[in-house]
Amino acid sequence: MGLVEGCSILSNTPDGNMTPVIVAFSVFIAIAALIMFPSSLVHQVPEGHVGAYWRGGALLNFITEPGFHLKLPFITHYEPVQVTLQTDQVKDIPCGTKGCVMVTFEKIEVVNRLRKDYVYDTLLNYGVDYDNAWIYDKIHHEINQFCSSHSLQQVDIDIFDQIDERMKEALQADCTRYAPGIEIISVRVTKPKIPASVRRNFEQMEEERTKVLIAIEKQRVAEKEAETKKIMAISEAEKNANVSKILMQQKLTEKDSSRREADIENQMYLDRQKSLADADYYRVLKEAEANKLKLTPEFLELKFIDAIAHNTKMFFGDKVPNMVLDQRLLGNFLDHSTKDKSSDGNLEMATTDT
Repeated sequence: MGLVEGCSILSNTPDGNMTPVIVAFSVFIAIAALIMFPSSLVHQVPEGHVGAYWRGGALLNFITEPGFHLKLPFITHYEPVQVTLQTDQVKDIPCGTKGCVMVTFEKIEVVNRLRKDYVYDTLLNYGVDYDNAWIYDKIHHEINQFCSSHSLQQVDIDIFDQIDERMKEALQADCTRYAPGIEIISVRVTKPKIPASVRRNFEQMEEERTKVLIAIEKQRVAEKEAETKKIMAISEAEKNANVSKILMQQKLTEKDSSRREADIENQMYLDRQKSLADADYYRVLKEAEANKLKLTPEFLELKFIDAIAHNTKMFFGDKVPNMVLDQRLLGNFLDHSTKDKSSDGNLEMATTDT
C-alpha cells in the first residue's frame, strides 16, 4: 500500500464524491501532518504480521502485508496483527478440586496462531484482543471445570499428564465452532501449587502409598523369583529326566543288542553242536553198519590170529595147546575149514567119477 492507500481511504465516503474544497483540505491536512508528525503518516508492518485499519472506529475490509505503508493521520487507526506462532501465558489460575481443596496453576502456556485469511472476520467479531476471550478467559473456565470434576490426587498425580491434551482439545473445539481462524497448536500446564498443610498431608499419604507400593513390588519380585526358581527347577528336572530317559533307552538298546547277539551266538552254537551231533551220529551209524558188514567169521578169525600173532608173551605148560585150540573161534574156524575141505573132496570125487 503506497500513497494511493490514503486516497483510497478518502474515497470510501458515504456520498462517494468529494468537493474540491474537501480534497484540498485533506491534502492540506496530509501535508501539515507529514511536516509536523511524519510518523503518523508513514507506518511499518513488521514481518510475521499484517496491518489492520480502522477509520472512525469502523474496521476496514482490507489488510496490508509487511513493509512501509501510508495512512491518514488522526483519521485512520492502524494495528499490527501477528499471524505467526505466538505463545500466550496465562498465570495464577485458582481452582477448587472435587474435595474442596484450592490449588493454583502458576502458569499455562498456549501456543496458537491466527490464520491470515481469517484476520478480518476475527477482528470484526472479537477485536484485536481476541485471545482474551478465546485463550485467557477460556483457559480459566476449562481449568475450573476440570478441577471441579476431579480429586486432588487425580489433578496433581493420576491424570496430570492428560491435562495438556484435554485443554488443547477443549480450546480448539470452541475456536473451531466460533472463531475458526484461531489454531491451538499446543498447551503446556505446570504443576499446581497446593496449600502447605494439604501438601504435607498429601506427601505423608504419598509416602505411605509409596511404602505400600514398594512392599507390593517386593512381594511381586519375590513371587517372580520364586516362580523363576520353580520354572528353573522344573526345567532342570525335566532335563535330567530326559537325560535319564535317553541314557536308559541307550542302555536298553545296548542290552537288547547284546541279547540279540547272545541269541545269535547261542543259535549258532546250537546249530553247530547239532551239526556235530548229527555228524557224529552219522559217523557212528556208518561205523556200526560197516562193523556189521565186517563182522564175519573169517574177519573174526583173522583178527584172532592177528592178535595171537602179535602177542609177545610166552606161555609154558601142558595146557597151552588147549588154551589155543579150545578157543571157540578157532574151533569154528577149524570146523569151517574142515567143511570146506570136505566139500572140496566131494567135489574132486565127483569130478573123478565123472
